[in-house]
Amino acid sequence: MDFKTIFAISGSLRLGSSNHAILEALGKMMPTNINYSIYNGLSEIPAFNPGLDNESPPASVAALRKLLAGADGIIICTPEYAYGVPGALKNALDWMVSSASFSGKPTALITASTGGETAHETMIKILGAIDADLIEEATLLISFVRTKIDGDGSIIDSETAEKLRKVFDALIKKIKPPLNLPL
Repeated sequence: MDFKTIFAISGSLRLGSSNHAILEALGKMMPTNINYSIYNGLSEIPAFNPGLDNESPPASVAALRKLLAGADGIIICTPEYAYGVPGALKNALDWMVSSASFSGKPTALITASTGGETAHETMIKILGAIDADLIEEATLLISFVRTKIDGDGSIIDSETAEKLRKVFDALIKKIKPPLNLPL
């Protein structure tokens, strides 16, 4: 069986956040031949310092780069804070610029917040700058996310659930090309 790895990053540091709940819901969709993990080390990434961005970056940065390098696909789910990308997520992505960790990696982007439009547009630009292979069909803005999940983190809005399924399907399709079967 051909195993693939999907690495998920939440832009929220709070484990019980709406964004974390969405990543958990996506994890429940994964087939058995997908290794899926949600990164919980964002708070351990030090402030970006170009002087330390060399062959021996801080250990937490090196570890994140290794996880990204080993992934076949990446999912980012982020809120919007003060009309922007959360600082911890932006900081981690700044560390990835010189490493090419995202270069050519099939990437899904979900922005889930009260509004989210500004962070979503900014994330598209950031992912372009780090050469992620952002899949258009795997890009989703979920505004007013708290009305679409319950207190347990389950998706209760059927339209949102269907859109998340389409994001998931687009990412899986990109990392698992169809078989070329003889006619």
